[in-house]
Amino acid sequence: MSSRDQYLQQFKSKLDEWNAEIDKLEKNARDAQTDAKARYEKQIAELREMRDDAQKRFAEMQAASTDAWDAMAKGAEKAWQAWTDAFDEARSKFKPKD
Repeated sequence: MSSRDQYLQQFKSKLDEWNAEIDKLEKNARDAQTDAKARYEKQIAELREMRDDAQKRFAEMQAASTDAWDAMAKGAEKAWQAWTDAFDEARSKFKPKD
């Protein structure tokens, strides 16, 4: 497997984790009281936006030519760290029920 394939596979795995986390938060929001429910819904919307941005970048990277790949990977690495930090911060505001 090439480093490009490995990178894309890791990226996809992280997106899958984020989707699972958003699903868990949505379940908690359905079970929450009115005031907490509004906070959950706002947070979920922000997390979805971050995930959607990451999914868009993932699709662009999949379609990138070999020549463009290196430049895209460098840019994606910086964006990925920002998304991860923001996602973790947003997620930490809620303690999901397991």
